Amino acid sequence: MKRTLTLTLSIAALLLVAFGGSTSAQFGGAQLAVPEIPFDSVPNFLKLPDGLYLGEVPGVATNSKGHVFVYSRTGTTTATLGGSRVFTHGGSRLFEFDDKGTYVREIGVGIYGFVFAHVVRIDPQDNIWVVDEAANLVMKFDPNGRILMTIGRKPESINIRNFEPPAPPAPAGRAGGAAAGREGGGGGRGQQAAAPPVIGAGVEGESFNRPTDVGWDAQGNVFVSDGYGNSRVVKYDKNGVFLKMVGHRGTGPLEFNTPHGLAVDAQGNVYIADRGNNRIQVLDNNLGFKAQYLNVGSPWTVCVSPGAHQYLFTSNSNYPNDFNNGEMYKMELDGKIVGRFGEAGKLMKQFGSVHEIDCRDPNGIVVGELTNWRAQKLLLKAPTSSTN
Repeated sequence: MKRTLTLTLSIAALLLVAFGGSTSAQFGGAQLAVPEIPFDSVPNFLKLPDGLYLGEVPGVATNSKGHVFVYSRTGTTTATLGGSRVFTHGGSRLFEFDDKGTYVREIGVGIYGFVFAHVVRIDPQDNIWVVDEAANLVMKFDPNGRILMTIGRKPESINIRNFEPPAPPAPAGRAGGAAAGREGGGGGRGQQAAAPPVIGAGVEGESFNRPTDVGWDAQGNVFVSDGYGNSRVVKYDKNGVFLKMVGHRGTGPLEFNTPHGLAVDAQGNVYIADRGNNRIQVLDNNLGFKAQYLNVGSPWTVCVSPGAHQYLFTSNSNYPNDFNNGEMYKMELDGKIVGRFGEAGKLMKQFGSVHEIDCRDPNGIVVGELTNWRAQKLLLKAPTSSTN
């Protein structure tokens, strides 16, 4: 008994040293003794005009004036018959509110790229960036609401005229074998067959497959998480010129399973909400792997606050039938949890699948919720007791 107790205490001491002697160390993917952050939710935060309603709210952001931008899955998708194709648009809407929550205007009414909203972000120059999942587009507006740049291209709908069925396979035999050899597929003197594409890797350039988020570094380089179909992160220069991409579907470092959110800190490090892998991956500015945080459940979104002391916020979001999760986390950039707050539910101070966080003010964050069709402004207080 004495020997067993001695061994147990020795292991505990080793663990304490290994984790820096802190009771808040990560252990088995969880952090022990997480402080609870008390908070309030501002009542009647957004004031909509009569007859105007929000649908799901995947996107919320604020600018330097405190204005709030909401990218909502609302409105009616319109299908237009073109010369040879059917074009769809208008399934989402972008609204602006002032710092008191009063409605100001709608931006991009009926625009071609608004189909299925995913996020809205505001850059340091107050330009408005929108990521539309279904349109496969990242769109940049100036503060007046004029389009400055697009990255990606909306998929063309199915041709309805001059449709040509696919050609039948080549007949077997010498001719077929020769053709295969020329293409490198027959094992002959032609080139070797190209390796099959890596699932989720995508291709260089702007060929998104349901992108999810966008961010920038101090030099204006643009980072995009892409996304549902691809599982990669892409870097462009400030003019939208492709520079580099990394990642494909998987569970290892620099592999992703639905990279669902993205944020960049003052040093240019990129934080990825690797939702399907239940982790946050941290990349350097050249998209090299730095770290991963396994202590926040299934992160749907990430946000890095500005200022001299930056914080990382994330949400362990949930679907409507999962009420065991739904809490949010405030963290140091090194992954240490400062505290947690909130829970799943439909009341004020509860969350229904938080999809985006705006943390321009780390003590007054704004969150957009899918299943509750709303945005909440949360006023955070100093952490108090711990929860295990």
